[in-house]
Parts: sequence; C-alpha cells; structure tokens
Amino acid sequence: MEVIDNLPIPDEEISATMRDYLSEIYRLGQGGVWVSTTALAERLNVSGPAAVRMVRRLHQGGLVDHLPYRGVRLTPSGNKAALLGIRRHRLVERFLVDVLKFGWHEVHDEADELQKGITQVLEDRIDQLMGHPATCPHGDPIPTREGIMPDLNDKPLTVVPPGAKGQISRVKTREPDKLHYLAEIGLVPGAAFELINRSPFNGPLRLKIGATGREQVIGMELAAALWVTSELPAHLQPKTVKKPLA
Repeated sequence: MEVIDNLPIPDEEISATMRDYLSEIYRLGQGGVWVSTTALAERLNVSGPAAVRMVRRLHQGGLVDHLPYRGVRLTPSGNKAALLGIRRHRLVERFLVDVLKFGWHEVHDEADELQKGITQVLEDRIDQLMGHPATCPHGDPIPTREGIMPDLNDKPLTVVPPGAKGQISRVKTREPDKLHYLAEIGLVPGAAFELINRSPFNGPLRLKIGATGREQVIGMELAAALWVTSELPAHLQPKTVKKPLA
C-alpha cells in the first residue's frame, strides 16, 4: 500500500473513526474556523465526553489544535488527512451511484460504512475505473490524490437575483427525502435554471428548469440547499464607463 507523505503519523494509523472526526471538523469549519466540541459531537451523534477524548487523541497526533472554551481546528496535516478522507467518501458515493446504481439519496450512510474497509490501492483502482471523476453525485468536488480541494465559484440560489440564469452546481443536503424530491423535479447538478421570481420575506422561488423551461416553485429551505453558477440578467450587468479622450 502506498503511504501518504507529510502526515505527522503514518496514514495507516489513522483509524476510520479518526477520519470521520477530521472530515466533520473540516465540513463544520471549512478547513480553518474553530469548531466547538459540542457541535462536533452533535454532528457525529456521540456524547460530549467521547468527542473530547477523540479530539485529545487527534491533538496528540498533531492533526488538530485544541483550546478549551474555543474548540478545535485542523492543523495543515489534519486538513490534508481530512481532505483525503472526504476524497475517499465522495469516490465511494460516485461508485455506488454510477456502478452499483444506488439512488443519490441512498448513498451517504452506505459510503460511510463501505469506505472503512477500503485501502489506498482499492481507492486508486476505483478512481481509475470511473475515469477520475471530478465531483460526487451531489456535485461536491472530489479532492485530489494529494489532498487539495479544487476551488469553486458558485453560490447559494438564495442570493441569486431574479432573472439570473445558470446551472445547478451542487446540492448541499444529506436528507434523503429532500434529495429524492429534488431529483423528481429535475434540480440536480448540471441542470439549467432561470430564476423567475423570489417572493419577499423569505417567500418561495419560481424557477424555469432545464431545456423545456418547465416552471417549478420551491421554498427557501430547499433553495438554500442548492448552489449554482449563474450569470446576471442584462439590466443588472455592470456598465462599462467610457473614458473621455484626452
């Protein structure tokens, strides 16, 4: 098995549970923000004392910084280990959907369990078999083999102005019911959209979806899970001011 370089402890000594903690610290803190152990325990569905014990272990391994009353933050090595764990999870999700034909709403928990038994050699083979996919089924980017997260230039649908057109880039929810519904109405990564209208006071949004332009109304809660790339409508485009000739 190929060993990952530049980690303070050997990659094979990072247990599946440690990877789970590191990955959730990354997701909660986006790689740099301090995360409370309470929030971490809630996300992982463990007791507070259990979370504190694991955080101390990660701290001793040089993978996190930990300050009482402030929380936990990934070190550069912990950040890399977290991204490698996220890479494995997202590759497994892609494998479950593309090869084993699971629904995208079914794969998060299955991937959590399956990835615990995957070696680096098997991960690399899965990656090669699927042609080195860039994203998971939900549109989130798959970190590189070197533990680097690709940059994205997208934003929540909730901040897009009416009239904007673009594509759904990713769907940020783990809730199976929401994912199942979004697939039914065609709001999946890669789908084209046009935002027709947003009602005031956090009201619903009206969209045109896909090449057919079928209209669909969704609430703000669902819209918050949709991240998009978009272009401003013409009347909101910044105007170029011509400088007078000297």
